[in-house]
Amino acid sequence: MQKFASGVVLRDRYQLRSVLGRGVMGQVWQGCDLDLDRPVAVKTVAAELLAVPQSRKEALARFQREARAAARLDHPNITTVFDASITDDTCCLVMELIEGATLEHLFDQQEDERFDVPTAAAVAAQLCAGLSAVHAAGLVHRDLKTQNVMVRRDGVVKILDFGLVKLLSDTDPRLTMTGEGIGNILCASPELLAARDPLDGRSDLYAVGCLLHHMLTGSAPFATDQPALLASHHLGSAPPLVSDTGVRVPGGLQDLMTALLAKRPEDRPASAAEVYAALAPYLPAPAPETAVRRSLPEDPRRPFVVPQGPKPV
Repeated sequence: MQKFASGVVLRDRYQLRSVLGRGVMGQVWQGCDLDLDRPVAVKTVAAELLAVPQSRKEALARFQREARAAARLDHPNITTVFDASITDDTCCLVMELIEGATLEHLFDQQEDERFDVPTAAAVAAQLCAGLSAVHAAGLVHRDLKTQNVMVRRDGVVKILDFGLVKLLSDTDPRLTMTGEGIGNILCASPELLAARDPLDGRSDLYAVGCLLHHMLTGSAPFATDQPALLASHHLGSAPPLVSDTGVRVPGGLQDLMTALLAKRPEDRPASAAEVYAALAPYLPAPAPETAVRRSLPEDPRRPFVVPQGPKPV
């Protein structure tokens, strides 16, 4: 198995430069496509996973699933996959490199760690636009969280990391690997935590509700550092109101969030496109003057004033 380090060139083309992030699955590198002389992001599988026979087959299968699923998606709010290699020597996924900041980073940079209503609505609408394409392709992301949502410098939101995508035709909803929980516990839907079958796109909409609450209040709906207690809240506790934190939002937006955080999938909105439409009244007002500017302000917190429309409309 090839070792990954700064300066290493994969497939005689992709040079690794620096580590952008680490996870259970492996690392994400900032790299360069030497043939086209353009920056790329390269996701690699941790060598230790492939060194153990019991986990090697599972890790390779999961990585191949991620590569194929992500490559099927073509939408402005989803990270574009350029190339992949899944062999005994090299296991990597080459994607577009996004210049911007994750929601997690933006929260850390905010003094009050929360967004106003138009900004939060713009981010959530773009998430729903991207998710509409994900769900139309027969996939469920399963792992939406603040670290997996990137806001580009021009305000376009990008959904990252399809490592836990779930094919709707799969029969086992528990597509996890050793050392990792089911989805992300902070935004995990009740049916994801309970490993109910079937799992569909409404599980991702629950996560959108969690992210909306986080963006508007500065904290997750059920704020605790105890995983078991957090899972218990997702499974059985009524979703908190934004007003409980002292933040005021329009009544219609609170009603939408309450619906998104419903325990039963059938009590949530039926599709990402439906949520997108419900968010429309809260989006930033159109700003025609931005169309004639020579360059847009370099501020990742500025919402994209016309979020990409969902598929199907």
